[in-house]
Amino acid sequence: MGLNQALDISVSGIEAERRTMELISSNLANINTTRSIYGGPYRRKMPVLSEVPMSSFADELARAEDKLAVTGGGVEVVDVVEDMTPFQTVYNPGHPDANAMGYVDMPNVNMSNEMVDMIYTSKVYEANITAFNATKKMMTDTLQLP
Repeated sequence: MGLNQALDISVSGIEAERRTMELISSNLANINTTRSIYGGPYRRKMPVLSEVPMSSFADELARAEDKLAVTGGGVEVVDVVEDMTPFQTVYNPGHPDANAMGYVDMPNVNMSNEMVDMIYTSKVYEANITAFNATKKMMTDTLQLP
């Protein structure tokens, strides 16, 4: 694996965590949304991350012989799914979306869980930035003439 591929892997991690952070932000922004465009309360959204497999040895050898760019490795967001946990019901008879008994279905977004996810995601993002910078330093150190 070359240094360019190492940079690409770090960038894929950074992009995946950025997308995850966007979903967390959306969840927090809609924590009190009781009526979405689909009708009913907002549902928490979660990313599905998947590994982008690295090439096999035979593929790497063929690429090296033909001087082709090496691809593969990293992570990507393959889907965004809705959390199907039940909605929270809150007694609020004055709310416009209250049912006949005065209960309102609230989104299944939990502030504590979202904050924990946000901290974890920011730490993984920072780790990918650190790996990117370390790889970049290796590249510049390699180019230094004695």
